[in-house]
Amino acid sequence: MRLSLLGVNHRTAPVEIRERFAIPESRLAEATQRLARHPGVEEGMIVSTCNRVELLVSSENGHTDLRGFLREYFKTDVSPYEEHLYELNERDAVRHLFRVAASLDSMIVGEPQILGQVKEAYAVARGVGAVHSNLNGVITRAFAVAKRVRNETQVGSSSVSVASVAVELAKKIFGSLEGKHVFLVGAGKMSELAAKHLLAHGAGSIFVANRTHDRAVELAGRFQGEAIRFDELYDTADRADIVISSTGAPHAIFRREHGVKFLQRRKNRPMFFIDIAVPRDVDPEMNRLDGIFVYDIDDLQSVVASNLSDRKSEADRAEQIVEAEVDRCLARFNEKEIVPTIVSLQEQIETIRQAEIDRARGRLGAMTPEQEMAVDALTKAIVNKILHTPITTLKSAAREAEANTLEETIRRIFNLKTEAPKKDQPE
Repeated sequence: MRLSLLGVNHRTAPVEIRERFAIPESRLAEATQRLARHPGVEEGMIVSTCNRVELLVSSENGHTDLRGFLREYFKTDVSPYEEHLYELNERDAVRHLFRVAASLDSMIVGEPQILGQVKEAYAVARGVGAVHSNLNGVITRAFAVAKRVRNETQVGSSSVSVASVAVELAKKIFGSLEGKHVFLVGAGKMSELAAKHLLAHGAGSIFVANRTHDRAVELAGRFQGEAIRFDELYDTADRADIVISSTGAPHAIFRREHGVKFLQRRKNRPMFFIDIAVPRDVDPEMNRLDGIFVYDIDDLQSVVASNLSDRKSEADRAEQIVEAEVDRCLARFNEKEIVPTIVSLQEQIETIRQAEIDRARGRLGAMTPEQEMAVDALTKAIVNKILHTPITTLKSAAREAEANTLEETIRRIFNLKTEAPKKDQPE
């Protein structure tokens, strides 16, 4: 198995680049299926969030053109975005996956949402048959690593999330959220988190609009808010002082002309938009209007910086855990890959042993049961001593870079057959 990862995230690209490669939840299953069918890919998973889009695949020989997948899926030339893309292989890919799951690569180190998002991506991949035993082992190990980091460090001790940081921004703009009217556009988990934080800081009435109205009704009911039908959004949004938008729309749903109307109805009272969607829900041109303040996911970085120093020592401990777990994971998978060679070697030597015992019987004639047992025990002991060094050497080398070379040498020395690789079947 060879692991490869290609991605773009908040560290390598601004939101206007990330949104070009974002895959909405409604299309994730279909995209994952297409990735699994892409030439050279045996297993695959796609993680698409507001801060990252990453393709993780396993292949037999590592020759997989993941940029070709982006080119075909998005029907665009990816070369203009090359400086924003990163490609990782083998150990680096495993380390990156572990760090992402443990929230060490997040914009807000320690935020808990990313683990849930990776688990959702995994569930989708499993559901469409894109993840089998090999990739399954790496991904589930990532979940275990995230749990260990959470339990053994304080990196996620304080409750920080994109939603909570968005609320902190709103407090800076208005000074106080007491009595402020809030409009949640989109009724997903991020909106629910935002609602909890807003109410905890004294926000007044909450309006919720969602394309699926029943979901808006459900969320509004939890917070004694009011559900608004999505087709009434532009007629009612001006009732809010703060709009937090996180839909899965492929294009902006709030544009400059909407902002002009909102301000007219509000008699130029300020209106605050926090856009935590990727692709963005709010056209940046809205920010040019006096009285409207727009912050997108990248603008949250300034608020995030204040909590990073407090978490640095805990993050360093978490990084050490990740590195140790990467070693363990790769050692297990490398040992797993050399098992067929070890079994083949044992079978070949056992075949030779049995053949030689049969020849000896022809020369020696009938042997008593005691003699049979003695010959069997003697030849097994010789075989075990002969095989001990090559097998232990193979197992030890499985952790090193020269494992493939040594395995090939053993196969050639003992004339072991090289079987055609078999694709793992779903569990």
